[in-house]
Amino acid sequence: MFPYLFPGILSDANQVSLQPRLIQRKLSRTTSLEADIRRVINQIHYLSGENKNTLSPDTSSMGLNAYYGVLRDIYSVFQPLLREGFMDDLKTLVCILSERHDCGVEAELTKTVSLELRQPLLMFLSSLRSQTCAPLNDAAEADHSRLVSAYLRVGESAATILTILQQTFLTIFKSLPRSGTLGNAAVTYVSNIMATLIQVPMDYVKVALQFGIKIPSLNERESCEQGNLKQLIIWGMNHNVSWSFTNSFIDILLDILMTPEQSVCTYLGPECQNPPNFRHILQQADIDMLLRCDCQNLSELNDTLCAEILYGSRTRMSTSVLVLCQALSSLSVRQVELVWSNMCYVIQALVSPLLRKSSDCSVGDTRTFPVSIPHTSPAPHRKAREAPNLQQLVCNYNSWLENQVVDGILVSLCSDNEREEFVRHVCNNALLMKKLVSDQMNSWLYGYCANSTADHSYLVGQFCVYQQWIDQPTISVEPHLLGFCMSLDSPRLTKLICEHTGFFILLFSNPENVRFMPNCTIVPIPPPFPGSAPPLSQSCHFSEWQDVIQITRDVLAQCIRNDPTDFAEKVCANRTFLNRLLHNKDNVWLEDHCSTAFIFPSTPAPEPFRILDWCDYHSWINRLVDDSVVGLCWQHDQLTFQKNVCRETALLKKLFQNPQNKWLKAVCADKEIEEIEGIPQVCKYSEWTRPIAVDMTELSLCAERDPKNFTSKICSNETVLQNLVANRDNTWLIKYCANHSNLGEDEENEGDGIGFNPAEQCQYSTWSISVPNTVLLTLCWEHDHFNFVTSICANPGLLYVFEHEPSSMWVSTVCATYTNRTTTSNKTSEDLCLAKQLVRHFNWTCPVDFTAACHPGASQDMVMHMIIHCWADNLRSRVGHLVTPSTAAVLEQAVTTSVVVLLAIEEIQNTSLHVTKNIRINVLESVVRYLEREKNFDKKRVLLQCFGTVLTSLMQTSRVGTSNESLIIKEYFSIPLASLKSVLSAAHITTVRLILQYYTTNKHTLKLTDKYLSTLTSVLFQSHLAKDGSLFSELAPLLEVASPVDIITLPSLQNNLDVRKTINSNLGHMSVNQQRAFGLWYSKVLPPSNIIEARQSLIRDNGNVIAHLPFHNFQHLSPAQLLDGLDVLQQNNLTSLKQEFVAQSIIGTYKNLTAHDFIRLGSLSCLAEPSDLLAYKGSEAFRVIWEVIMNCSHNRLTLPSHLTSSLLLNITELKTPSSLSPDRLADMANLLPSLGATFLLDLSPSQLLAALPALKAVSFSPAQASIIVDKLSSIHTLSAPGRLQELGSIIVGVKTETLLMLTSDRLLSSLPDMAQHTAGLLPAQTNAIATKLWGFPEVIFWLDHVDPLLCCTPLLSILPRAHLLMNNISSAATKQWNTQQAKAILKTVRNTKSNLIKDFLNLGMLGQGLSCQVLQQHFRADTSPAALRKILALLRQQPSPLHTSLKKCVIEELSQFEFFSELLEDLGVEIALYMPVSTIKKFPSGLMDTLRKMIIEDPVPFFTMSKTEQQLLVDKMVQRLSMYTGVYTEEEFRSLDIMATFVSDEILIQLDRTFFMDNLDFLQTLCYSSSSKMDIVARMLLEVAGFGPAVENWNQTTLSQIDRFVFFLPQDRLQEISLGLMTVDRIEKLFMSQRRWERRVVGLHCLDETEKWRFAQKQQFVLQFFLGFLKINPLSPAPMVPTCEILHTTAPFTWTSNSLTSMSSSAFTNCLELIGHDPFLASYQRSQVFRKIKQMFGPVSSFSQSTISQMARLSLEMSPEEISMLRLTEISSIAAMGTISEWSNKQLVALFTTMLNSTKLNPSQLDSSTLVAIGYMVCGAKATEMSSFNAVEFSKAVLWLGQLRLSCSEEQLSALVGLLTHSLAFGPISSWGMEVFVEIGVLAAGLPDIVMSALVKEQIDGITPTAISMIPPDKFAVAFHQRQISMFSHEQAAAVTAEQMSALSDVQRTALFMVLMPWEDKHVDFRGRSQGLTLSPSSLYLILGLLMMLMVQPDLKCPAT
Repeated sequence: MFPYLFPGILSDANQVSLQPRLIQRKLSRTTSLEADIRRVINQIHYLSGENKNTLSPDTSSMGLNAYYGVLRDIYSVFQPLLREGFMDDLKTLVCILSERHDCGVEAELTKTVSLELRQPLLMFLSSLRSQTCAPLNDAAEADHSRLVSAYLRVGESAATILTILQQTFLTIFKSLPRSGTLGNAAVTYVSNIMATLIQVPMDYVKVALQFGIKIPSLNERESCEQGNLKQLIIWGMNHNVSWSFTNSFIDILLDILMTPEQSVCTYLGPECQNPPNFRHILQQADIDMLLRCDCQNLSELNDTLCAEILYGSRTRMSTSVLVLCQALSSLSVRQVELVWSNMCYVIQALVSPLLRKSSDCSVGDTRTFPVSIPHTSPAPHRKAREAPNLQQLVCNYNSWLENQVVDGILVSLCSDNEREEFVRHVCNNALLMKKLVSDQMNSWLYGYCANSTADHSYLVGQFCVYQQWIDQPTISVEPHLLGFCMSLDSPRLTKLICEHTGFFILLFSNPENVRFMPNCTIVPIPPPFPGSAPPLSQSCHFSEWQDVIQITRDVLAQCIRNDPTDFAEKVCANRTFLNRLLHNKDNVWLEDHCSTAFIFPSTPAPEPFRILDWCDYHSWINRLVDDSVVGLCWQHDQLTFQKNVCRETALLKKLFQNPQNKWLKAVCADKEIEEIEGIPQVCKYSEWTRPIAVDMTELSLCAERDPKNFTSKICSNETVLQNLVANRDNTWLIKYCANHSNLGEDEENEGDGIGFNPAEQCQYSTWSISVPNTVLLTLCWEHDHFNFVTSICANPGLLYVFEHEPSSMWVSTVCATYTNRTTTSNKTSEDLCLAKQLVRHFNWTCPVDFTAACHPGASQDMVMHMIIHCWADNLRSRVGHLVTPSTAAVLEQAVTTSVVVLLAIEEIQNTSLHVTKNIRINVLESVVRYLEREKNFDKKRVLLQCFGTVLTSLMQTSRVGTSNESLIIKEYFSIPLASLKSVLSAAHITTVRLILQYYTTNKHTLKLTDKYLSTLTSVLFQSHLAKDGSLFSELAPLLEVASPVDIITLPSLQNNLDVRKTINSNLGHMSVNQQRAFGLWYSKVLPPSNIIEARQSLIRDNGNVIAHLPFHNFQHLSPAQLLDGLDVLQQNNLTSLKQEFVAQSIIGTYKNLTAHDFIRLGSLSCLAEPSDLLAYKGSEAFRVIWEVIMNCSHNRLTLPSHLTSSLLLNITELKTPSSLSPDRLADMANLLPSLGATFLLDLSPSQLLAALPALKAVSFSPAQASIIVDKLSSIHTLSAPGRLQELGSIIVGVKTETLLMLTSDRLLSSLPDMAQHTAGLLPAQTNAIATKLWGFPEVIFWLDHVDPLLCCTPLLSILPRAHLLMNNISSAATKQWNTQQAKAILKTVRNTKSNLIKDFLNLGMLGQGLSCQVLQQHFRADTSPAALRKILALLRQQPSPLHTSLKKCVIEELSQFEFFSELLEDLGVEIALYMPVSTIKKFPSGLMDTLRKMIIEDPVPFFTMSKTEQQLLVDKMVQRLSMYTGVYTEEEFRSLDIMATFVSDEILIQLDRTFFMDNLDFLQTLCYSSSSKMDIVARMLLEVAGFGPAVENWNQTTLSQIDRFVFFLPQDRLQEISLGLMTVDRIEKLFMSQRRWERRVVGLHCLDETEKWRFAQKQQFVLQFFLGFLKINPLSPAPMVPTCEILHTTAPFTWTSNSLTSMSSSAFTNCLELIGHDPFLASYQRSQVFRKIKQMFGPVSSFSQSTISQMARLSLEMSPEEISMLRLTEISSIAAMGTISEWSNKQLVALFTTMLNSTKLNPSQLDSSTLVAIGYMVCGAKATEMSSFNAVEFSKAVLWLGQLRLSCSEEQLSALVGLLTHSLAFGPISSWGMEVFVEIGVLAAGLPDIVMSALVKEQIDGITPTAISMIPPDKFAVAFHQRQISMFSHEQAAAVTAEQMSALSDVQRTALFMVLMPWEDKHVDFRGRSQGLTLSPSSLYLILGLLMMLMVQPDLKCPAT
């Protein structure tokens, strides 16, 4: 078949330069021709059969010239025929190879001729082989160096001929005119001819390789198989990867041809430093074949070059290749397989005779051509083929059992090349494995099989036969076998070693086994998590034995062995039961046992082992100690043993005299190093095994402080040593290890050479082939000086090798001392350098370092490598520019294809052709270039996903990662998020490690998103961690981004010590959810039963992760375990529930805790039961307890009242306050608020002044602060410089009148300190300060000082300074203005300096004052997303909430842009939530998820929405995120976070109950905004899956878990709780928990006023029922009288009025302020308390200003007559009355009149501060009195008054509005902007109706919703036209009352409805009648009734904007 190919190549070459000519093939064939062909075929068969034995021509005398002649003649005869019909013949050939039967008679003739000529042809090839081969004798097999010698003998003649040929070739090309047409044409012609001659056969080979080597590709599941190196190269050829293998190909050929023979080792290890040379192995067996031809899974045609050719995408193509591809395309898959396979057999048959080596190169067996013949004659017989490859020849496992000796080389070869088969036949065959490991060379098999997929239980059963070891003590257990059993059966082996002293000594009497010695200090070794199986002793409860079938033989034997006495008495003596046991034939032996049990009674159990009886170490030095006693004491008393034996040198040496005690050497050394502080942290030997940089100082420290371990783990490990000495700073290690390495010699024999035999181990003659390791080199020098010097120092080649290795450079220094060897000069070296001579002779320019080739003793192979490389480089540089790019590309493609062929041969022949080693760098470089160039990720994805493993293997060959390797790994971090999971899932574990290493090193520069890191972590957790748990420690940097779901689903690695260590060290950096997830994961192997059975040190053993167990596991920790692990628990942030549990468990259980114990407990002591703490009164520990409680008080931790009163307040020294020293008073400063006003009144001013530095940091109530300030004012003036700054938090007690009297400089200097306590100041105080300072023109320069009070500064104070502020707009832009102030300033700027507005982005915090028109102009000026994002960023940084009109403007303007959805995050959550729900519901899931995250990050805007809006928003979000059906899972719940409880009740009831029970503490932090949701929570608590419906069975732990959810329970179920559980302390804790929640952001905004009242009633019921006030239960205790402390922890309204009035006078006085400000105190309670006040303080007329201020809401019970008797002389008392909104009209009139009478002022004299304090009382003034108010002062007070829902009449409001229109105030209404309407608030309701009807949109935007609701209905209907109503905001429309709505016309209602629920795509003309949809009033009322509600104003000290 060969002639078909070559002529085709020539034919294609001729087509390049010749004109195409058509050769018409004769198509007509007659029947006679077919008949003639049939006759010829039959004749051939006949002749073949007749001459079968005569076709053996004598070829022995034929020479090469004769063969050449024969081939030339054959070619000349067939050439014309082949050229003429080659294309058709090619199709015929394909048809024949496909074994089709319709190929025609010519095909049959061709097939017949080919089959009959096969034998002569093969004989011809074999004879050719015999002519070229050498006889098999020693002389003929001389080494390859003779080739060099022969070449050198040619001398000048060879050089001359080579030079002439080369020069002639170059001269021809150079002589052509390069610029002329002839020169270019000639070069082009020759290049094209060369390209075509190479291209065509390469295309054939490429097609064949692409068919035979299937390339991995992604399937429909986005996965693929991992490709190998040859598949990678072919894939690259198909995808334009620029492979460049020319230089590497030369190296490969040189390595193949010139690699010397080396010593052959079996298995890589310390004994064999070089890999086996497979050529040596191949010479021992015939080469079976070159190719595998039985491929059944070929690639498809579309995956080959034919696809490009057939589709016309290839520009240059061969006609013959096109014909081939066309022929293949017409075949079926099976036929293509036949073509490929048959052609493979043909090539194999032709090549095998040339490669096979037989005796004297004689002709061996030949193969037949396996093609079936279609005619009737029998087909040629196809011989059974031999083994398909070398493996089947040598890896005949069945014969290994029969052979006496199995060559270790074959064992190693088979294990490396067919791992699965080897494991199946060897590792799973104990008989064969035992035979193999009997040879010491095969001892590596233990480790090999232990790490394989073999059945480990089978291996353990066959090899780890410990009883046999014990029974044969004379047979030493070798280290390999012990290590094997330790790796596979560690728990059982460790237990046996530690419990069986004889076994311990047997194993470790061999010093080589000491490294496997376990730590027996914790005998018996418990697992980290005790097993759940009951101990065996539980089976021996004889009284419980009923079913004899369940009592097995093993149980009987166990019980006899453990408890023989009881067995005899309970079983043997019970004849009836014994007979039942004997019915089982397996128990027959039991009768004999029982018959002897009474004759020979069992010996009593031995006394327990007592250390003191045996381990009397002090006496050992004077007597002989049995080695078993030594082992026993070591096992049970290691600490004392270490101290008394290991540190006693004399005793240790005496023990060493017994060889059985040699094991002590290692253990004592190990223990010594453990006690050196810091060494374990520095000497991390396990990490040094990796190629990392180790600090030289650390090495020095370890070598000095830990010489034993350092020598054994560093000097004895060649790999580690080589890695370390690669750093020049560490070369001292060579000498160190040379002086300390003793190859395991005993310490007493150190230095004498025992154990080391130089004659056996110092084989100097082999060192030139295999360089020894550092240890062996050093030992040979120390113990064999003479032979070392004579053999090494005299060998210049070997000495050169040692000189250039860092670990052996010392050899040259040693040799210089013992020899006269000197280094020759460079000139002499060059003169003697053969390589340089040849290069110089040929006049080559070669940039190669000749040092290695020129040193003495350099091998001839190295010289030849240098010369050939130089020749190739020189030839390339001289002719490279003459080769066209197309020719160069074809040549490179040919080299690449050849590399693939060589890789295939390597794989098939199980040999090494050094391909991978030589092309590694080129492959990586080419891949990096491709990744940098390629932009299509789909292609790069295939490279990373399908070839990641082979790329990683190429990277692993070097110690330090190169830049190319780093760039490939870096590409993994550029994978799109959608593909990350599939790519990383397919990555090899080594690739994953490299990715993690790269991330750890470069994580700060990679800048990866959290989503990417989370996905990366998730993939690694799910895909790789389950396969290799050791990866976990490397994942440590990613643990912080792991999602809780991924953490919970981690594989079961809890028993892995490294995993626990990694988790424990990283838990502190994780979020609470992550910590909780790790605790939940860990609880899977630590159920309650295991915790109960665990040891006391459970917490310390397991570390931090225990602190995060779910509480239902955590609660089973015993007090002993908690106390033992307290330090671990304190390192973690325990939940309040766990803290309480720990405190009460430890303190409640142990009654004798020491002071040190309470110091360890710290603040946890504050959570203990007060009675448990009070029990320590009088003890040493009580002082510590008192200090701890004081610290808790200082940290503002709310303590139970009983604890506070009994432990802190009820001490003797507090009975007489005046006796306290200033220092003692300062120490107790935190207690003063609890001691109350009576205590403060008894303190002297001097005491308070001395303790002021401590007092000013304490939070006092306004009344208490006022007492302190009054006392301090009596001894020094507050107006003095610096006095106000000294007050700190007490500033709230300074009277408003005092502030008004201070000068501006005093106020300014105190403002920075005062700003920290602004929240505690009354509105009147802040108004006084602000108005006073803004009255000075210099205030514009004080902006930094007045900034904290700007939100409370009246607008009228700002307006006169606005024109001055605009001059320093840059400073003003940084201050915290409110909305109306910002608008006023910008309006001034806009009117005077419009160019300042253009500089929009510099407005800073004034941006909130922009009008919609200005904002629209900026939006439209630059509509790019970047410009819009800058504007939105400005709006997000405003100090106060944006006005609704501004938010509406932003939404309406931006919604017109197509990219509006892209701006969602830039809007910010405040603006985003102002979008209509109709818009939000259209969000796709991705956008909805973004909105979800925004709300979670900033939840306040969500909480300020109305309930209806909240529920609608969450409902749409749930629908869009597909969370509306099925179980409400933890993942879904956590994804919604603070919104999770706002889902519909139908979803909430489906909450996953496991999640509910495991996360009660988290759930209690959320908002349950309706009674229905509270009922759902209560229902889940009462379910069986919860705490069960039997409420009466609940305990204290249950109540601790339920906590504030107790208030959610129905009243009837609450009454079922045991009265003994609901103690006062428990009730206080419930209230304190609820109070903590109410102070959080969630609690502040969760409940509306109605729900607050309903919840307060439930709280009141709980307290009064369980404390016996309701008298429902006859067993209830008698009602109690509350203390002031308990009122603070609960609430005054929860107590009955009788209990409040029964309080002692001091307690009542101290709590009067608290009671007076309780908003939930009912009228009947207030009335009785008010009577108590009058009883204590006398008539109303005698009430002090302080008493009036504290009474607050209690004053509601005063009649108008009583009110008229009050003395309201101070602003503080006026403000106390003015903040109450429930006054009746008569009371208001009386209050206003009383205020005027008390202050002696008329209405016109009231200043702004007084008007602010008047508050609601302003409605008590007559309209005429109001008109006489000072307009300016009233306008300054309107900021506060405008927030109040005043009960003034329409006439009164009109009078107040008239004041605002004064020319010195805001002027005429027509000039008011939105800022004035925002400022005046509810007073806008007093505008005349004619004025209201004229309001424009800007003015309407400023009207507050409260003001809208206060407009009288008739006035509302008349004043507002439908056009004006359509301008309302949603909040304004929702504020319209039902009465107002009923007064509207239909058109007005329609306008209002369109604002509340806009109809999409419907137009309504509000100028007249509706032109759109007609709306039904009934529908309107229905919808409005659902949506409309009043907006609740927050309770702010500064007015809201």
